[in-house]
Amino acid sequence: MTTTTLSVAPAPEEPAVKPAYKVTGLRVLRSEWAKFWSLRSSWITLAVAVVLLVALGAIASATYSPDAATQQGGPSGPGSGDQDAVSLALLGVTFASLAVGVLGVLLSAGEYSTGMIRSTLAAVPRRLPVLWSKAAVIGPIALVLTTLGAVAAFQLGTLGLDGEKIALSLSDDGVLRSLAGAGVYLGLVAVAGVALGFLLRSSAGAIAVLVGVLLILPGLSSLLPDSIYDNINPYFPSNAGSAIYALHQSSDALSPGAGLAVFAGWVALTLAGAAFRLVRKDA
Repeated sequence: MTTTTLSVAPAPEEPAVKPAYKVTGLRVLRSEWAKFWSLRSSWITLAVAVVLLVALGAIASATYSPDAATQQGGPSGPGSGDQDAVSLALLGVTFASLAVGVLGVLLSAGEYSTGMIRSTLAAVPRRLPVLWSKAAVIGPIALVLTTLGAVAAFQLGTLGLDGEKIALSLSDDGVLRSLAGAGVYLGLVAVAGVALGFLLRSSAGAIAVLVGVLLILPGLSSLLPDSIYDNINPYFPSNAGSAIYALHQSSDALSPGAGLAVFAGWVALTLAGAAFRLVRKDA
């Protein structure tokens, strides 16, 4: 009797299943962090903002003269006697706000200009984490760097104000609060730039609106009747923002806390509009 041996062919191996990576808020945040620092414009614009903040503050303090207005026979300016050491050191905040605001716009609207937003939203279908992550990246970065720049401008300014009546030190009342307030304001401006970029989806349009709101709108409001102007002027974004870092509260301005609440409210309103359009409209 012969025995037939049956050979059983081995079962084919199943292909290895690649692990599925879930899109989480932390992963989106890390992605936006890496994307931010990989852009040359991020480094350049941040450097411009800090340099403007430090250089203009140091120059204003170095050129300060209490008798300048009297000698020139004109209105008081940045170097006149009605200034304080903090206001001189923070003279560059307005220009720095434009730099960080433009950086925020480029971070968001720039993706619409290049078409990269389609890839971003394909990777993050829920969309809103992209907005929150961009804001969470640029806000703290702008806050920390500009706060350090404000402190540097003040410290350099003390050299030029040595012996002057308006000279102050970091230990004086309100000084650190004002310098930190400048950083908070600039961090919020950067977040507002991100929101405007998503809301308008145009770098040029968002930058124009940013400049108009921060610089032009307060000037145009002076054309209104005095009764209306006096009531609404403190609540304009730039005026509320300047109250955050003012060392002394003027009679027609908000307190630092109220200014922070109003300006943060404007930023939150812009973020809400950006979130609504991001969810409702296609890229």
